[in-house]
Amino acid sequence: MDVLLVVDMQEGLLSGGPKHDLLAVVERINRLALRVRQSRGSVFFVQHAGPVGDEFEPLTPGWQLLSTIKTEPCDRVVSKTLNDPFFQTSLQSDLAELRPERVLVAGWATDLCVDATVRSAAALGFKVIAVADCHTVSDRPHLSADKVISHHHWVWANLLAPHPVRIAREAEV
Repeated sequence: MDVLLVVDMQEGLLSGGPKHDLLAVVERINRLALRVRQSRGSVFFVQHAGPVGDEFEPLTPGWQLLSTIKTEPCDRVVSKTLNDPFFQTSLQSDLAELRPERVLVAGWATDLCVDATVRSAAALGFKVIAVADCHTVSDRPHLSADKVISHHHWVWANLLAPHPVRIAREAEV
């Protein structure tokens, strides 16, 4: 059984610079989530909860999941306040209870919250697949979005963890 973690795909990400391939990333996440649900897996939406006045302040428009992301009543939501969705949340115990064969990671932003998710899940011993075409980021001052993504794929594939992190495209998962 697979668990799909969809990280921070919230309306607030639409502020700031354009996100690399966002429309196609959302379409692929929706397809992958549907396949995971159909195979009796679980989909978790990790939702960032920022402080008062932040773009991701709870119960504000920016905090809401993207309107283009398809959710189902069976999906779970985990609220986080830092990059790492395992820090002071129920995510680790939720996954331990489900005992997934694989943890699939998708979402925004490649170099921050997606990276923290991949690293923590791998360090905790889960078999992680970073879904290569299901995460996005904006250009950074020092690096284009596609280079940020490419760099993180290399880093994740070379992490020292109980199980190697696999990088795979949505169609391969």
